[in-house]
Amino acid sequence: MSDVRGLPFILGLIAGSTDTISFLGMQGLFTAHITGDLVVLATRLVTGDSATLAFMLAVPVFILSLLLTSLLANRLRRSGIATLVPLLSLELLLLLVCLALCITCHPRFDDGSAVGLTVGMFGVAAMAVQSALVQLSLSNTPSTAVMTTNMTSLVVALAEVWTRHEVTAVEKARRRIGQVLPVIVGFTLGCALGAVVEAVSDLWSLGLPAVMTLLALAVACRQSIVS
Repeated sequence: MSDVRGLPFILGLIAGSTDTISFLGMQGLFTAHITGDLVVLATRLVTGDSATLAFMLAVPVFILSLLLTSLLANRLRRSGIATLVPLLSLELLLLLVCLALCITCHPRFDDGSAVGLTVGMFGVAAMAVQSALVQLSLSNTPSTAVMTTNMTSLVVALAEVWTRHEVTAVEKARRRIGQVLPVIVGFTLGCALGAVVEAVSDLWSLGLPAVMTLLALAVACRQSIVS
């Protein structure tokens, strides 16, 4: 499927807010940034600090979720069904499970408890689905969760615009800027919104990325109807 206008920005908002909320509310767990989880886990193991089960499970849960999402997308394709809306629906379902657990339980719970671990892993699974759908369902869309690569791409493209003289090269660099910049802005704004909402409402703030995922789903559905 081609890019859906505005969707990469919204996906950046979702990833940024989810990652920030989980980091603040679950003692440093990154749901969208597995590199961060590896760093925290390695640091805790080396320093003798308690390495919580959530950090140990985050990477295998992320990988398993990626695999299952890819298998689901392949099955949908064989059935002639576009993958974007079903995968966004799956992400929304996973985020709603996180929110439901936080609503039915106290918004502040031990991240090592069964409830805390479940919320964390459903959040990791939701972000894995989003990471997969960007590659599987959207074309020419950068990662909505890994800003290091996006920032590198942005700066390199800016340098090419400023220094290259070939029209083709400059236009290609400008297109790359147009693809990457909305995601970076969305992720950054999502981080800020997530921090503010989490400070006010604890882990009930997971309603924010759930609502934004619902918005993304509405945008995708509208685009599928128009096209």
